[in-house]
Amino acid sequence: MTEKEKMLSGQMYQAWDAELKDERLKAKRLCFKINQICPTESAQRQSLINELLGQESDAWIESPFNCDYGYNIKVGKGFYANHGCTILDCAPITIGDNCLLAPGVVIATAGHPLDPVERASGEEFAKAITIGNDVWFGANVTVCPGVTIGDNVVVGAGSVVVKDLPANTVCAGSPAKPIRTLAVGEKRSFE
Repeated sequence: MTEKEKMLSGQMYQAWDAELKDERLKAKRLCFKINQICPTESAQRQSLINELLGQESDAWIESPFNCDYGYNIKVGKGFYANHGCTILDCAPITIGDNCLLAPGVVIATAGHPLDPVERASGEEFAKAITIGNDVWFGANVTVCPGVTIGDNVVVGAGSVVVKDLPANTVCAGSPAKPIRTLAVGEKRSFE
């Protein structure tokens, strides 16, 4: 089994494997190009974003943006990532329709062993993340490996998501947890 196959199946793997290193460099080259192009060059930006994600999309990603591979990020219609977002996509990340990421959001599938000897060996793991439709992450939200976030969830700024979050909730804190339920059609406001 290759290191990439191990990575994608959730097993421990060596991230500095030549194939994975080359794939990360390809993604970083594309991120660099996206981050350097003038925002008014929308067609060229969109072409680069689609190449990075490996899919045709209407995704709008503000610069700077960084990711590990790109091909493990699947976004629905109406995806928007504000400035300074980082997505570590060592495992699949599935994001539904009409999702908004405020500035500084981090979505990370990658993790490392707790044992210092094992960690020093270069071993790591990745767990998939699933994000439903109509989700909004406030500024500087961090989503950790292996979580599922339901439809119509609002996660407050600065929250750290370490466990699954149920649909139709406003969630906040570190760790993030539901603080109230959203009614159908409710305006999304913290007033």
